[in-house]
Amino acid sequence: MRTILILALGGALCAQTAPQQTPPPAGEEAKISVNVDIVNVLASVRDKRGGLVPNLEKGDFTVLEDGKQQEIKYFTKETDLPLTIGLLIDVSASQRNLIEIERQAASQFFSQVLRKKDEAFLISFGEECELLQDYTGSARLLTQAMGGLRVSSGVGGIGPGPVPTAGDPRGTVLYDAVFLAANDKLRTEVGRKVIVVITDGVDEGSRLTITKAIEAAQKADAVIYSIDYSDPRAYGGFGFGFGTNGEAYLRQMSDATGGHVYKVDHKHTLDDVFRELQEEMRTQYAIGYTPINEKKDGSYRKLEIKLAQKDLKVQARKGYYAINPDSQ
Repeated sequence: MRTILILALGGALCAQTAPQQTPPPAGEEAKISVNVDIVNVLASVRDKRGGLVPNLEKGDFTVLEDGKQQEIKYFTKETDLPLTIGLLIDVSASQRNLIEIERQAASQFFSQVLRKKDEAFLISFGEECELLQDYTGSARLLTQAMGGLRVSSGVGGIGPGPVPTAGDPRGTVLYDAVFLAANDKLRTEVGRKVIVVITDGVDEGSRLTITKAIEAAQKADAVIYSIDYSDPRAYGGFGFGFGTNGEAYLRQMSDATGGHVYKVDHKHTLDDVFRELQEEMRTQYAIGYTPINEKKDGSYRKLEIKLAQKDLKVQARKGYYAINPDSQ
């Protein structure tokens, strides 16, 4: 029986037991992953036309924390280092006609993107969050799990779960799903961590706010890539945006964590998006530095990455929480 993950009031989630951690390989990359005194930033760089720029060096980057320049100690081009990917798929009623397309495209994505030491898990979300596949490096198991994608749509009234939802229907718990992936699945992992969410951006009934979802992703050092995919038929033929602004919320989550929003339309298919996403995840820069401010007081520190070439645009998270690992 698949495990139903229900978010309780106050943010308590039914925890899944994470697999035994595998120590990272020796060398510089391992230091970047496990040294608690190092702040790690994943960055993507694009040119004026939006193309990815893969050939920059350490000297091309300047890191500012709360406005103060930091010394970059570690710099790696992330072309082959392992990834941990959480794929979140919206199965609410508005996505009913897209689920089969999502299933096929995601299966192809995993078969192409997963390499040795990469892992992924699969969560569906509608009126509840459901873990369809825990950590695995097998594209076959992930494809098999996607056979379990089913429409999950709340109808209002008294909803399921430990907390009544009268007057607050649960239809698309997007923010709860992001929090679950970040806090319960990725927070204790090491290395590069990515959340890929396929949705129209509409949240209805989450018990947590978008702010809490972003905070959880930042504390987990996870990058959120949003795939804005909507079915005009679900909105009376008017297309997405009819009374909502889902893309803006997706952009808010992705921008804050250093990710990107991909838009699916008749000229830009989901297959196209997955190919671009795969390229981006393999064309990143890992930057590590020891903060001048050594306090682990839990405060939020603002980050800014500047480039020597002014015509290029960097994409990286906007900040991090200086948390003492012993307090977690």
